[in-house]
Amino acid sequence: MIKAIVTDIEGTITRISFVKDILFPYAAKHLAEFVQTHQQRDDVKAQIDAVRNELDNPQASIDEVISALLGWIEADKKVTPLKQLQGFIWQAGYEHGDFTGHIYPDAYAFLNEQSTQNIDLYVYSSGSVKAQHLLFAHSDYGDIRHLFKGYFDTHIGAKQEPESYHAIAAQLPYDAQHILFLSDVVAELDAAKAAGMKTLQLWRDNQPQSENHPAIENFAQFEALSL
Repeated sequence: MIKAIVTDIEGTITRISFVKDILFPYAAKHLAEFVQTHQQRDDVKAQIDAVRNELDNPQASIDEVISALLGWIEADKKVTPLKQLQGFIWQAGYEHGDFTGHIYPDAYAFLNEQSTQNIDLYVYSSGSVKAQHLLFAHSDYGDIRHLFKGYFDTHIGAKQEPESYHAIAAQLPYDAQHILFLSDVVAELDAAKAAGMKTLQLWRDNQPQSENHPAIENFAQFEALSL
């Protein structure tokens, strides 16, 4: 019996192109100016220092830090300080109304339905918890943060490592076998299954598919499953 659902965001409940075509370019365009302008702000300074640690160069100049960050964006690296800084930049974009957070209509209906069925909903994304809050606070459907009990990002571990899902399960009041993980990425589903969770793939954008996990093309097909 499923008692909690942990969902990925990109490619699962929001379209991949929203992140790749809107959020990433927006962060890349504004990153240098943002870091230069706010480098003495405590939360920004902490992430700059984290970048220097990633580079194994505590004396890296601010230009070197910015260059590294832009390189990580270009290479789509899931580096935690980059994700944190992107969240800060996206906050300004959301608050200025430059964009709203895309949510698939079928995903929005599904999340609401599960919430009314007393299924606890959680989020696990490579985007920072701050970025998650921003997307859900400024979604196409308004502020939907009330739907979720908690949020996880790469601070808990990499999404393709079973230990990350063990760590998430340890923080939830349910055994792993009663937790369903949703994602479009097979390697993430493999890791969650190895940790004892139930799994379900959202197969929306011709992602690689695996016979090891049930798959649906949209949440309208969810009720037909036996999980």
